[in-house]
Amino acid sequence: MKGKVLLVDDEPEVRELIASVLQRDYNVAEAESGAALQKAFTDMPQPDVVVLDVKLRDASGLDLLPLIKKRWPDTEVIMLTAMATMEMAVEAGRLGAFTFLSKPFETEKLLADVRNAHESKQKIQENVALRSALEIMSGNSSPVFNSAAMKDVVRTVERIAPSDVTVLICGESGTGKEVIADLTHTMSSRSKGRMIKINCAALPRELIESELFGSVKGAYTGAHSDREGLFRQAEGGTLFLDEISEMPIDTQSKLLRVLQDQKVRPVGGKTDYQTNCRLIAATNREPEQAIKDGKLREDLYYRISAISVYLPALRERRDDIMPLANAFLRRFAGQANRVIKGFTQSAVDRLTNFDWPGNVRQLQNEIQRAVLLCEGEVVDGADLSITRAKPDNADAQDTNFTLLEGVERNAIIQMLKETNGNKLEAAKRLGIGRQTLYNKIKAYGIET
Repeated sequence: MKGKVLLVDDEPEVRELIASVLQRDYNVAEAESGAALQKAFTDMPQPDVVVLDVKLRDASGLDLLPLIKKRWPDTEVIMLTAMATMEMAVEAGRLGAFTFLSKPFETEKLLADVRNAHESKQKIQENVALRSALEIMSGNSSPVFNSAAMKDVVRTVERIAPSDVTVLICGESGTGKEVIADLTHTMSSRSKGRMIKINCAALPRELIESELFGSVKGAYTGAHSDREGLFRQAEGGTLFLDEISEMPIDTQSKLLRVLQDQKVRPVGGKTDYQTNCRLIAATNREPEQAIKDGKLREDLYYRISAISVYLPALRERRDDIMPLANAFLRRFAGQANRVIKGFTQSAVDRLTNFDWPGNVRQLQNEIQRAVLLCEGEVVDGADLSITRAKPDNADAQDTNFTLLEGVERNAIIQMLKETNGNKLEAAKRLGIGRQTLYNKIKAYGIET
């Protein structure tokens, strides 16, 4: 998604020049005066970056800067002036400006400043959200996790995050593995660096190595220029490899060597490059079974599992269902601008007795749907699409879904039969992504 930039300058030609530089990478809005800026406070969503001229016909940018930081506290502000002085720059910094740019300016410098300001704003939001989440998980606020198992996970994250040790996060799809990876990065000494993420199951086999390690021009058909791999992009930060057991075995062998030597060689290249990033991996498979099935190299497993974190399924920690449901309810009700006070006992019974094959992700989607569809100020059992907990009788498994889910489950089963179990072909015919198909197979308990 493109970032949002607001230009505040009373010279049309300056606004036109800046917009032409930024509009390829950002959504650009304009305000021609201080009054127009103040009107934007109520008329437009909060921008990521404001480029503000110091001298406007109806106002001083230095007077407007505190108003921007008060109304849009997370927005970064770049001050623009033709008469820069040291005193002015110091005052702008004191009032919260991200940087100070003198007219005339180089377009490359402007673009670099806006990019840095945008990344800074994103990082601030990410850190606030994740640290807030960690406080909630730890019980310093209204706890989202009441279960002893998840409290143990949070304590583990707090202990291991400051180190550079490799971490393997295990758990079913939808249990929150990426959230734990984000928290680990944010609480680490590498938090100022980038966190690069890749889903190993979502990339074609022939592209994953160039994605990870990079490639040189001409290394393969379509390699028209050198490509910097994710290991080098994550330099000084963290690289998160999701669903690592779906990575081709021969690529796993090359990954193991990179981890051992701390050097990476681009595909088709002759030069090794030193790498310095922390690795966090995740899998929704049982590692021991994945090794037996030939999906995960045993030596790689021992290399990446210096610390293993297991996230239990939601059905194994029912104490977390209602705290999570209430947290999702507050979030989605706020987004929908609705007053919804809670759940009826009927809804609570349904939520806590359901087995949640899709785990936290399914619970989140269910609450979002209920917020949009419920007509009163509380969510009732009738507002939920779930039916009942999974029957003890495994043969009754097909009845554990809503009508729509049952139709979808049967369609997947039929397509897998038609393709002789070829998941990639089945996903293409169903018109969904391969990873989406994997997730649904797991959620619906489909044997393949």
